[in-house]
Amino acid sequence: MIPARRRADGPEVAVHEPAPDRAVPEPVPLPLTASLEGPAGAPVLVLGDSLGTSRAVWDPQLPALAEQYRLLRFELPGHGGSAAPPGPYSIADLGSGVLALLDQHGIERAGYCGISLGGMIGMWLAAEHPARIAALGLVCTSAYLPPASAWLARADQVMRAGMASISAPSIGRWFTREFAEREPAVTAAFAADLERSDPTGYAGCCAAIAGMDLRLRLGSITAPTLVISGELDPATPPDHGAQIASGISGARLIVIGGAAHLANVASPDEVTAALLEHLGGEPTGLAS
Repeated sequence: MIPARRRADGPEVAVHEPAPDRAVPEPVPLPLTASLEGPAGAPVLVLGDSLGTSRAVWDPQLPALAEQYRLLRFELPGHGGSAAPPGPYSIADLGSGVLALLDQHGIERAGYCGISLGGMIGMWLAAEHPARIAALGLVCTSAYLPPASAWLARADQVMRAGMASISAPSIGRWFTREFAEREPAVTAAFAADLERSDPTGYAGCCAAIAGMDLRLRLGSITAPTLVISGELDPATPPDHGAQIASGISGARLIVIGGAAHLANVASPDEVTAALLEHLGGEPTGLAS
């Protein structure tokens, strides 16, 4: 069962099938653990993580990004040792939590790069608050990821059986077999990170994906956008990236050969170079 959530305007109600975000008029900003680091006066870049990972998912890109940007890195609820408010959550709740971080640090406008769920949050932000997002980098993500029932079943599973019960299939989606055999220490570290996540936060994030449909909002995104897909990604295949790129005016799509869902980890140099080129382009306003 997805845990009940107390919203500001009423009592706790157990929600099994969350309504799509477009039906939620009042997002509830989620408190997010975050850090802001980097050269003073540099443009700010927000980094959003994939479901089941921590801020460490961006470690392959950090050295290069940190040279040019102040990095605002946040944890999804219950991930990376952070607190997990009762769920379910919505993409709007998560996005509103990021907006609260920007306000807290006095950041009017920033670039945003997100992987998977982090990318979904970025699309919501860019569509609903275009003045706040200067550029968008979307890595292995989707605007719509049915069926909702599968996400709710996964949420129920982790609440009943714990995070270890989904570890092996998750790793199988994140990395190809060849990569896992070549880099066993990397895959083991990601499995350990996943298993340390709080089931309540993970289940709440599953509910956010279950209730998400951003397809009709893509046309509202004005930020220069780069979409990166993994050729062998079974979670968000390249056609999901193509749908996003075709829905956002001027967006570009790059497909990383041989990479599964965490393409930025399996092919770090290629993804890092693509993001740096995109973020440093004149139209983004993020060139340092």
